[in-house]
Amino acid sequence: MNAEVKSRAKGGMDKAVEALRHDLSKVRTGRASVSILDDVRVDYYGTPTPLNQVASLAVPEPRLITIQPWERKLLPEIEKAIHKSGLGLTPSSDGIVIRLAFPALTEERRKEMVKQVKKMGEDGKIAVRNARRDANETLKKLLKDKEISEDDEKRGEKEIQELTDEFVARIDKVIADKEKELLEI
Repeated sequence: MNAEVKSRAKGGMDKAVEALRHDLSKVRTGRASVSILDDVRVDYYGTPTPLNQVASLAVPEPRLITIQPWERKLLPEIEKAIHKSGLGLTPSSDGIVIRLAFPALTEERRKEMVKQVKKMGEDGKIAVRNARRDANETLKKLLKDKEISEDDEKRGEKEIQELTDEFVARIDKVIADKEKELLEI
């Protein structure tokens, strides 16, 4: 039983770390990354469609993304979607390709983003702790139902805590790496 509870807790903690990594990929650093456009939806024949499904995205330079729509008439729709997205990027079009230039971040903006990243990390840690709490509650219920002994419960709680500490350390490393990337000039 302990192995099953531990496995379920580990799965929940893995999901928390992956969700954090996914969220951090959308935080704009000084470098261009097409993942920042993952949430941009373009009105494609009346249907909100992900940008990467109506155009080719490329990063030819560290501070530039090019967007080449598969249908030229989508250019104004894509520009409108980028403006609405709130990314703070201004698209420039030559009638064939849209270019998104990433301006260098100011020191103040970098510090704001570091705070935002730390908050995301704290949210990730909360999700990991919630998985720990759920696992410990399951162990207590198993003990109450006499499916495991007190020794098994204590051992299980200790293993769950070790797992929690491991995942919190992973989150700290992911956050530290993102901070370093943000503060890099």
